[in-house]
Amino acid sequence: MNQWKNFSKGFFKENAVFTLLLGMCPALGVTSSAINGLGMGLATTFVLVMANIVVSMVKNFIPDKVRIPAFIVIIAAFVTVVEMVMQAYMPSLFESLGLFIPLIVVNCLVLGRAEAFASKNTVGSSVIDGAGMGLGFAMALTMLGGVRELLGSGHFFGWAIYPEDYGMLVFVLAPGAFIALGYLIAIINRFKKA
Repeated sequence: MNQWKNFSKGFFKENAVFTLLLGMCPALGVTSSAINGLGMGLATTFVLVMANIVVSMVKNFIPDKVRIPAFIVIIAAFVTVVEMVMQAYMPSLFESLGLFIPLIVVNCLVLGRAEAFASKNTVGSSVIDGAGMGLGFAMALTMLGGVRELLGSGHFFGWAIYPEDYGMLVFVLAPGAFIALGYLIAIINRFKKA
C-alpha cells in the first residue's frame, strides 16, 4: 500500500507542475500542443526512472562532496540517450521540442528526486517514485498542451475539433501558456479543497 502512495503522489498530492511548480521551463515552453507535452513528459519520465535506478544503486559509492555533480552526470547520460533515440526515430517531435530536451538535465524535478528520494531509498522504491512523479509530470504537460492546442487552434492531438478560425491565437503563443497554467492550477486547487 505504501508503494501505491509513492506512485500516486506524483499525480495528485505532489504533482510537479500543478502543486510543486517545478519544471516550469518545459511546462511553459513546449506545451503548444498535447503531443509535444506528452513527448516531453515521457522523455522526462524515462530519464527520471533511469536516473533514480542508477542513483539508488551507486548512492553508497559517491562521496558527499561530489554527490550533486555525480547525479548531474548520471542524468545527462540518460538525457543523451533520449535525445539520440528521439532524433533517430521521432525527428518531427525532436524538432518541435528542440532545446528543451537537453534542458531535462537541469530540470528541478529530476535532480530533486535523485537527491531527495533515490539517494535514500531502495532501487524498487526509487523506480516507483520516479515512475509516479514522471507520469504525473507527463499528465500535467499533456493537459496543459491539450488545453492550449484546443483553445488556440481548435485541435486536440492534431485532430480538428472545431474550425481553426474560432481559435484564440494567444493560447498558441507564450502568454497563453501562463494563462492556461494559471486556470488549470486554480481548477485543480478548487477540486482539492472540495
